[in-house]
Amino acid sequence: MVSAKALIASLAATGALAADVPSLQIKGSKFFYPNGTQFIIRGIAYQQGVSAGGSDAPSTNATFIDSLVSKSNCARDIPNMVTLNTNLIRTYGVDPDGNHDDCMQMLADAGIYVIADLGNPTISINRADPQWNVDLFNFFKKVVDTMSKYPNVVGFFVGNEVTNNQTTTNASAYVKAAVRDMKQYVKDQKYHTGIGYAADDSGDLRDQIAEYMNCGDVSTGVDFYGYNVYEWCGDSDFETSGYNRIINFFQDYSVPVFFAEYGCNKNGGAAGRKWYETAAIYTKNMTDVLSGGIVYEYFQEENDYGLVELSGSTVKKLDDFDTLEKAMQNIDPQGVSMSSYNPSGKAFSCPSVNATWQSDGKSLPPTPNDNACECAVSASTCVPKKGLDKSAYGTIFNYVCADGSVCAGITGDPSKGKYGTYSMCSDAQKLAIVLGAYHSKHSDASDSCSFDGNATTQKSSGKTDCAKLAPSSGSGSGNSSTKDNAGVAVGAPGYGVVASVASLVALVASAMFVM
Repeated sequence: MVSAKALIASLAATGALAADVPSLQIKGSKFFYPNGTQFIIRGIAYQQGVSAGGSDAPSTNATFIDSLVSKSNCARDIPNMVTLNTNLIRTYGVDPDGNHDDCMQMLADAGIYVIADLGNPTISINRADPQWNVDLFNFFKKVVDTMSKYPNVVGFFVGNEVTNNQTTTNASAYVKAAVRDMKQYVKDQKYHTGIGYAADDSGDLRDQIAEYMNCGDVSTGVDFYGYNVYEWCGDSDFETSGYNRIINFFQDYSVPVFFAEYGCNKNGGAAGRKWYETAAIYTKNMTDVLSGGIVYEYFQEENDYGLVELSGSTVKKLDDFDTLEKAMQNIDPQGVSMSSYNPSGKAFSCPSVNATWQSDGKSLPPTPNDNACECAVSASTCVPKKGLDKSAYGTIFNYVCADGSVCAGITGDPSKGKYGTYSMCSDAQKLAIVLGAYHSKHSDASDSCSFDGNATTQKSSGKTDCAKLAPSSGSGSGNSSTKDNAGVAVGAPGYGVVASVASLVALVASAMFVM
C-alpha cells in the first residue's frame, strides 16, 4: 500500500508537482499517475455564482463567471486550496473563448487537477426538455478543445443530475448519447481526457442511473462516474448515511466512481459542518471502491455551503474551512500500485424500461450532424423568417405538429429507442424542416407558409437524400433512427394550444419558451 503522504513526497521529488504535471490514466475503476501510483481525489467545487451547470432550463439570459480566467482570483484562491490538501477542483461552467493559461499553470504548479462540466447556465441538456442536438454538440466540443490542451484536466461531465426523479428518466438517453459522441470526439482528436456524468443520489433511481451509464458497449458508457452525495450529516455513521450501501453497490463497477459533491449542511448550515464524513471517505474500505470526493463548495452562496465568503476581491475563511483543514490533515488514504492492480469489474446490464424507467438501453439518440440538418433546411420550401425570435417557435411547433406525421422526423421516444432522423438538429433547423413538410403536405399553398408573417417561402435545393448524411442506425453506435411517428401524442391544432406533458411540446417545443 502507498500512503497519500508518502505519495506527495515522491511526486515532489520526481517533478510531478511541478509545471509539467502529468496527465492521469484510468485502469479499471481507479485513476493513476503515469508512475503507477494511485490518484485519490481530494477535491473542491470551485465556481463563483453557479451551482450545477445545466440540469434545469438553460437560458440565453443567464450569466456565469468562469473561475479559471482570472489570474488574480486564482492567485488568491489556490493557496487556500493547498492549505486544504486539495488535488482536484470541479468547475461548473467554462467559457471556451476565455484564456485559462495562467490559472491552469498555477493549478499545475500546485499539483491540482480539474474536472469541468461541459454545460453552463446558458446551454446544457435540459431535464424538462431533453435533447442532444448540433448546438449542444458544437458547444461541448469547443469546451473540450479549449481545455484538453492542459495536462492537468482529467476530463469532463456531460451533465449534472439531469435525471433527478421518475418524471425525467427519459433524459438519461440524451445524456448517454452525449457521452458516446464526446468520447468518440476525444478519441478522434487524440486527447487525454475522459468523459463522465455526475448523478443525483435519488433514493428510488440511484441504482438505475448508475447501471444505465455503465451498461452496454464500452463506447457508450462513461469513463468515470460522479455521485453527488449528502447523506452523511453531522456525526452519522456508515449504516445511517448509506455509505455501506454505496460501497456494496459499486464494488464491481468497471470505471472510477467518486463523490462529485459532498458536504451536508443540515446541521447548522455551512458553519455547522464538522466533516466527519471526510475521515470516512478516505478509510480503506471506501478507497478500495471509491476514488475520493469533492467538497461542495468553495464560495459561499445563498444555499449556504461555502468555505470562504467573497467581499469585493478578497475572501474570508469561514468556520467550516478551518474544520475541513483539520479533517484533511488527518487523512492518509491508502492506494494500490497500477502494476499490482488487476481490475475485475464488468459493465452492468441496462435497466429494463418500465413505469419508473423510461430510457431504453439498446439504442440512443443519433449523433448530431450539422451537414444533414442544413441539407434538409435547404431542401425545405418554407422556413422561419430571418431573425425570428425563439419565443415564437413554440406556437408554430404546436400548430404544425398537431399532424404527427409532419413532425415524425424531429421527435424521439427514449422508452422505445426510436428517434427521428432530424431529432438531433438545432431548434431553428427543426422548425425549418417541419415548416417545409407542412407546406409540402398542403401542396405548397401560399397560405400554408405564413404563420402570421413568421415564416416565408424559399426555393428548395431539390435535394432528397439528406438523410443519408445523418448517422446510420446500429446497435454498436447506439443510434436508431426512424421515419415513423416516434411515439408522439399531440394536442388539437391552433395557435397557443398546449398539449399534454407527454406530447410533442414536452419533447420539442417547451424549451423554446425559456431560451
